[in-house]
Formats: sequence, structure tokens, C-alpha cells
Amino acid sequence: MAIYRFEERTPRVSKDAYVSPEATIVGDVTIGPGCFIGPGARIKGDYGTIVVGDETSIQENCVVHARPGERCEIGSRVNVGHGAIIHGGFVGDGAVVGMGAIISDFSRIGENAIVAEGCVVPARMEIPEKKIAVGVPAKIIGDVTEETIATYETYKDIYADLSRRYKTGLARIDDDTHQGNTK
Repeated sequence: MAIYRFEERTPRVSKDAYVSPEATIVGDVTIGPGCFIGPGARIKGDYGTIVVGDETSIQENCVVHARPGERCEIGSRVNVGHGAIIHGGFVGDGAVVGMGAIISDFSRIGENAIVAEGCVVPARMEIPEKKIAVGVPAKIIGDVTEETIATYETYKDIYADLSRRYKTGLARIDDDTHQGNTK
């Protein structure tokens, strides 16, 4: 994994988190236990502060950054889908940020809220707790049901489990034996 101190800003990554060797963590970043940080994720606290709670998954090719002197906080048991961008702001515990979504500066995503795939949450917008937001720009279209929360909890359990399994089960293969060369 590529973890870098930047000037006096040093990342703090829980020993119980999994950070892919292809992810990059820079500067003032805190990553809690049980987190899964996927390949290609870039979490950059070079001039801002980033805090990621426990058992949160930041999946492949996500970007997380904070404005100068500001704080970007992603709560516990949050799923940040493949290719999403979180630039500043706050994402509450249990929220889901869909694939390719963009969360912009100073926005707030409430606990257990869902930001749909490809949704753009503009600067300073608030998505209240247990609401569903879709579109460009984001528009609130409904409520998150208890059944939906329970369904997403299973997915969050899967990523928390993967954070443990990847630490011991992932092995790089650098030869040709895996390319179907059997007789």
C-alpha cells in the first residue's frame, strides 16, 4: 500500500483495516478498524483533514479530498461505491454513496441516507437522515425503509469481512501458472 506522510501530516491507519496495495493514502488521514480501502482509491489529506470511521468501505477508484484547513468526515459502516468522489463535507454513519456519485464541498449526508449512482450533491446541500437522493443535481425522492437499511447492512458486513479476509487471503501471482497452462 502507498501511505505517505506529507510534510508534518502523517496518516493513521488502523492495523485492523485493509488498504489495497494499489490505493494511496496521503497526509492527515485517519482510517478506522475494519475498513476496506479498494484498489485505486485515493484519500488525500494534504492540506485538509480526512476521518473515516469504523467498517467503512471506500471501493475501487474512489477519490476523497478535503479543502484547505477543512475536515472531510465519513462515518462508520458507510459504503462508498466504485468511482465515487467525496470532496469535503460529511457523510453520516450507515449512509450509502452510489457508484460514480459526487459529494461536493460542505455538503452533509445524513445517517442511513442513500445517494444514488451517478448522483451529484452540490456544495452545501444537505441530504437528511434516511432520505434517498438521485439525479444531477441531487433531488430527494423518498425515504429509506427499515427493510432497505437491513439489506444494506448485509453488504456492509460483506465488506467488513473482506477487510479481514484480504489481509490474509490476497496473494500476488507473478508467474504464468495461473493462465490456463494445464494439459
